Amino acid sequence: MATIKNKVTGLLCLLIILFVARTEAQTSDAKMNAFISGLMQKMTLEEKIGQLNLPSAGEFTTGTATNSDIGKNVKEGNVGGLFNIKGVEKIRAIQKVAMENSRLKIPMLFGMDVIHGYETTFPIPLGLSCTWNMKAIEQSARIAAVEASADGICWTFSPMVDIARDPRWGRVSEGNGEDPYLGSQIAKAMVKGYQGNYSSNTNIMACVKHFALYGAAEAGRDYNTVDMSHLRMYNDYFPPYKAAVDAGAGSVMASFNVVDGIPATGNRWLLTDVLRKQWGFKGFVVTDYTGINEMTAHGMGDLQTVSALALKAGVDMDMVGEGFLKTLKKSLDEKKITLAEINAACKNVLEAKYKLGLFTNPYKYCNTQRAKTEIFTPEHRSVARQVAAESFVLLKNEQQILPLKKSGKIALIGPLADAANNMAGTWSVATVQDSSVSVLAGLKEALGNKGTVSYAKGCNLDADAAFEDRATMFGKTLNRDKRSAEEMKNEALRIANESDVIVAAMGESAEMSGESASRTDLNIPQIQQELLKTLLKTGKPVVLVLFTGRPLTLSWENKNVPAILNVWFGGSEAGAAIADVLFGAVNPSGKLTMTFPQNVGQIPLYYAHLSTGRPLEEGKWFQKFRSNYLDVSNDPVYPFGYGLSYSNFSYGDLKLSATSLKGAQSLKASIAITNTSKMDGQETVQLYIRDKVASISRPVKELKGFQKLLIKAGETKTATFTITSDDLKFYNSALNYDWEPGAFDIMIGSNSRDVKTATVSWAK
Repeated sequence: MATIKNKVTGLLCLLIILFVARTEAQTSDAKMNAFISGLMQKMTLEEKIGQLNLPSAGEFTTGTATNSDIGKNVKEGNVGGLFNIKGVEKIRAIQKVAMENSRLKIPMLFGMDVIHGYETTFPIPLGLSCTWNMKAIEQSARIAAVEASADGICWTFSPMVDIARDPRWGRVSEGNGEDPYLGSQIAKAMVKGYQGNYSSNTNIMACVKHFALYGAAEAGRDYNTVDMSHLRMYNDYFPPYKAAVDAGAGSVMASFNVVDGIPATGNRWLLTDVLRKQWGFKGFVVTDYTGINEMTAHGMGDLQTVSALALKAGVDMDMVGEGFLKTLKKSLDEKKITLAEINAACKNVLEAKYKLGLFTNPYKYCNTQRAKTEIFTPEHRSVARQVAAESFVLLKNEQQILPLKKSGKIALIGPLADAANNMAGTWSVATVQDSSVSVLAGLKEALGNKGTVSYAKGCNLDADAAFEDRATMFGKTLNRDKRSAEEMKNEALRIANESDVIVAAMGESAEMSGESASRTDLNIPQIQQELLKTLLKTGKPVVLVLFTGRPLTLSWENKNVPAILNVWFGGSEAGAAIADVLFGAVNPSGKLTMTFPQNVGQIPLYYAHLSTGRPLEEGKWFQKFRSNYLDVSNDPVYPFGYGLSYSNFSYGDLKLSATSLKGAQSLKASIAITNTSKMDGQETVQLYIRDKVASISRPVKELKGFQKLLIKAGETKTATFTITSDDLKFYNSALNYDWEPGAFDIMIGSNSRDVKTATVSWAK
């Protein structure tokens, strides 16, 4: 009886707490609405349109606030926010213009591409996703927010949550891979890490991008056309955006591509019907850089026409293009838009400033003391080092070459071995590049006086100097060596022959991936592969430390190189983290979040594909009149979820709590994992489900859960997953989100390929 009474009391307390919280939220919303309404009644039409204008700071960053064109526009109320400006003193100066020289003293938003850290840089997002560690990912966003906010930034154009299944597209480096479930978990963690509840001056506003479908650009070519069914949108591509919205993201950025033939920037179905009406988004929508203007090239009309189209679609802020600033008044006079539409956009922008607390304290993010003490701190760098090491994926380790012994002679060879300004990777705009730790510096620090490391560049990034120029933008040069290829190779061979082991630091440069960095050839550049072949001929053990911002085609390397450690671009502490893993101070635990194809002809290649009417039999390469190729198997080099460890893990039998279920019943699926090695290690155990019979064709498997377990040497741990009918839901042909009764395969394993399987039936 006492137990029942306690439960009832607990439930009543919970209801009271929820009621109070809801009441407080309603009161807060009422106060905000009253404040914004009162302010807008004082605003002129020009001032309302000005709030919708987001210019780039450009040369203003070195100019005088009151004398620049930006300063003039701020005084006149023609600017709602500013981006591409770094430094709290500069930001404070322009905020002061807004607060002291503009008529209504409306504070400014200050944004920046804080993509994977501020000055303390974490691994590129694709690398971060390979940690499968939501706490670490959230912490990386938290630290990025602390540092950016200490330098005056209150808004970041992150997270990018585009699902990407074509590694030719360079911007896969900025996303979280190919899977909607994992992408959704990361989206929530990033928003939480950046925003918190806006209560602190260390919280900044997130901007979810690119809405929508940007990751499905045809031919993997940036900015290109996207065309897909609504079924694929809702089931595969929309979930991470929705997860970020559900997590409370304050803003959303429209993508460059078309959706159903209409550019996303002018697509009312996308920005209003889906985003606001279906998902309940309450924030504001900003374009990408000149996104409105680019609709003209899409064939949608002149600047006035496309600006009106964007406003009516649901865009609130125009980045750089000044289409709103220059045409909305004319369009209003000509009744092509309404004042209500301008008011709605202005209200959304002002509400963002209110939520950030800028109306209460315009200088909330302008504490110059914080900038001196909270940026690039030893504590932040220590976390970045730990997270980087956790992001690395051990792809191969024949004869346990790794971890290396600290005694002996190491030959460090390759164009990325001593390239500190390439360690942070693409979109690391706030990073002080030369402060990053190179592989050479990291190895030397780790070795101390216990062993020796000798360095030779061996070759340039690419034989073509023009290609290298294109692939080393934003000041991240590799200082192209002017010596002949033969001279560089001979130096590398001399050092290699004097060594006990060779560490080859090769792959892509930082800007070979990222925006406007699409590739049709995903091999390691030929000159590097030739050097690698030469090094293998020495007979010395070779470890390939692979730098990349995307899946590469590594068929030859997988067959011939005994050890491969994929380090992505690990951030400002990359070199130290690489040394930690190479010498075994950290046991690698990263797992791939994108499939690595054998060649570009297989692309797009991803694990959660649909079956065909003529599927290839498992274990077969070729069968006539089946869905396969003549020249290669359907298999990837490395599947989604794959990654080795210095530990060995053995999976037991899959156990289910039931094989027949009904309705709201839940299923427990468990499996025992034993660490059969002598080294403690982490293993990410993955749960997949297949809906075997449904009203539409369903993927052959879908990730539905994962657990990252620390398993000590010789220890056995059990991973248990609770599965409910919610895990079976999908969007059917009528776009209703529900589950259907039938048979389901339950799969648990170490990656998407290597799983244990059992089947259950589930009735409604």
